[in-house]
Amino acid sequence: MSRNASRFLTAVVAACVIGSVPSLAAAQAAAPASPPAGRTAGGGITQQRMDELAHKHPKYYGALAPENLNKKRPKPPFDVTGTWFVDLRRSFNDFRFGPNYPAFKEPGQTALREAEEARKKGVPYRDVSGQCYPIGMPMIMTRVWPISMIQKPTIIYMLFAFTNSMRFIYLDGREHSDSDYAVPTYNGESIGKWEKDALVVTTKYIEPNEHYIDSGIPISDEFQIVERITMLDKGMKIHIDYTMTDPKMWPGEWKSSKDFLRQDYSDIPEVECLPNLNQNLPSTGAGQKALDDRASK
Repeated sequence: MSRNASRFLTAVVAACVIGSVPSLAAAQAAAPASPPAGRTAGGGITQQRMDELAHKHPKYYGALAPENLNKKRPKPPFDVTGTWFVDLRRSFNDFRFGPNYPAFKEPGQTALREAEEARKKGVPYRDVSGQCYPIGMPMIMTRVWPISMIQKPTIIYMLFAFTNSMRFIYLDGREHSDSDYAVPTYNGESIGKWEKDALVVTTKYIEPNEHYIDSGIPISDEFQIVERITMLDKGMKIHIDYTMTDPKMWPGEWKSSKDFLRQDYSDIPEVECLPNLNQNLPSTGAGQKALDDRASK
């Protein structure tokens, strides 16, 4: 083979090789990028991320799962399904949980003193509802406006007319969440168990931030409530005995009782808490400040 022919063949082979193997930069550009964490190559989300977003608890069924609803259980002694309102016929102040009060530690003593001073001045005290903070347990149960309850074999749903707050009482035999993983909420995690003619509900993991009882009495992260719920007057009245404990805020137990009357001609309206509207209400802290500001000008 002549030298020119050899050079020609070498050039052809090299060209073929170069043409068949992309450069490193081109190869990197052509390689598909790895999807972000929790996402699939097709743009969706992974099953693991789906489970996380759905708050899946793989060890037990959800309250509305057919397998849970249809499980054989003893018939409950009563059904609270209906609309209810705390009985205030004796006194409007019966929406409060005291007095009687336990022997409060310093935070509770301070709250009682400051609340009385504010009352005498005619100004709001610790008006968190006016700032649209949740009222939380136990005050959401007696805050003026009714409650609609829906009872299933596995759960009781409570919808409160006051800001449309929700509460869930689980009846399916589950235990309270592990304290290391529980997320505190204003109405807490409620687990109910039937005991003869009563429903006994234990509520824990209650969020203490800007969360008060009666006139600004604070709670801590150790606050818990036990309710003993019975039905009276042929289903027209619910009676609840409350036992509240909080070793950081008071010794022993704080006990209170409430009656709720069936309201068959009532429904729960949609209600939103709007801070800009609350600023115009004299009963709120913001509204009172606006009045004071105008008076000082």
